[in-house]
Amino acid sequence: MHTPSAADSSPVSSALLDLERGASLREFNTFGLPATAQTLVHVHSEADVKRVVNDPELGRAPKFILGGGSNLVLTQDVDRCVLKMEIQGIRLLETRDDAWIVEVGAGERWHDTVAWCLDNGLPGLENMALIPGTVGAAPVQNIGAYGVELKDRFESLDAVDLVTGRTVTLTAEQCRFGYRDSVFKQALAGKSVITTVRLRLPRPWQPVLGYLELERKMAETGITTPDARQIFDWVCDVRRAKLPDPAVIGNSGSFFKNPVVTAEQCRDIIGRDPHVVHYPLEDGTFKLAAGWLIDACGWKGKSIGRAGVYERQALVLVNRGGANGAEVVTLARAIQESVYGRFGIRLEPEPVVV
Repeated sequence: MHTPSAADSSPVSSALLDLERGASLREFNTFGLPATAQTLVHVHSEADVKRVVNDPELGRAPKFILGGGSNLVLTQDVDRCVLKMEIQGIRLLETRDDAWIVEVGAGERWHDTVAWCLDNGLPGLENMALIPGTVGAAPVQNIGAYGVELKDRFESLDAVDLVTGRTVTLTAEQCRFGYRDSVFKQALAGKSVITTVRLRLPRPWQPVLGYLELERKMAETGITTPDARQIFDWVCDVRRAKLPDPAVIGNSGSFFKNPVVTAEQCRDIIGRDPHVVHYPLEDGTFKLAAGWLIDACGWKGKSIGRAGVYERQALVLVNRGGANGAEVVTLARAIQESVYGRFGIRLEPEPVVV
């Protein structure tokens, strides 16, 4: 992947760009919500981003970055210049004594990348199988599942500054990863776009098995030392059983973050609800299962308008057919009020609401 350090100085015609005006975004968001983009640019390379920045019209327009659209609730048309990230490419960049470094284009699908790594004898991402969305969006959200987060498998990334067109390379420290958070949601929100991600897969490989669902799978199968492929298959089974396929029923995966509470708050909630699902964290706090809290408030299977709570997993909101963004937001707010009323906890949505 070519990563020049600065934008070419000469202005470039937007004729070289794969560009649409008045484009429907329904097929580009997994919720299947209706919205139109005033301008949609299909970005196939880092050079395309620089062309947009250098363009007299597009360069000045506010930007909206769109990956797989799996973390998005569209409530209105988008009057910004939408950059649909479609940069492809995946390769083993380097083999070190302690890690494999894999370089991936921002437009590659995350799950396909996990599968590619396994197929090429590069384990370490298997706990994050079937997470929807693109590789470029993964650091923004610091995606994670079943005990592994992106930050645990991250080396560096390249991003283009949307004002200057310069390419910058950021380390894990510079990305300021937090729980479902990063510098791209804070100081760099809307200011730069990720084009390439480099993943660090530790050697020798060690399984991460500390999650209830994986412990259940070990008990069911009698396999106590699963390899990476076995964990991948288990994670896919668990996720498919709990989460609806967006191609069948529109959704954006887990809608709310699992809240983190103090030990004192956790004891208080356990005192009232002994069955609350909770996980201890290294810093002495506890992560509560948001899905359990929502289910305890009686929301599983309920609907407001054409937006509903998935019957098999209360953490997932779904489009029951023809829903719009306003209905999804109304449902989400009603759930937040219920959970706060009963547990005193404010649930925070994971998706970006536009």
